[in-house]
Amino acid sequence: VQLQASGGGLVQAGGSLRLSCAASGRTFSSSSMGWFRQAPGKEREFVAGISWSGRGTDYADSVKGRFTISRDNAKNTMYLQMNSLKPEDTAVYYCAAQGRPFTGLTPHEADFASWGQGTLVTVSS
Repeated sequence: VQLQASGGGLVQAGGSLRLSCAASGRTFSSSSMGWFRQAPGKEREFVAGISWSGRGTDYADSVKGRFTISRDNAKNTMYLQMNSLKPEDTAVYYCAAQGRPFTGLTPHEADFASWGQGTLVTVSS
């Protein structure tokens, strides 16, 4: 599956953004997905994950209650709704698809085989 992330931009602290991840290929609906981010000078980290069916989700503690991951399998698209944004949310955000079909949730990068190109989110204070 090929992935294309979009929706990043500049927003003030407390604001909102919605990221999208458009997928091509017929395996999207069977792939559990995730969002990761990499801040300047830091390692890439897990943000949120969603199961292939959409019924299961998982979040990093730092974004729980503020971010919501969702997917529309009919549109081959995954979303990340980000509310109450903080300056520390500034990062390049990547969407990713797990390498095997019909798997459960995982926060580990090694389990993701396909990656989008990243979209930059900048939160000003």
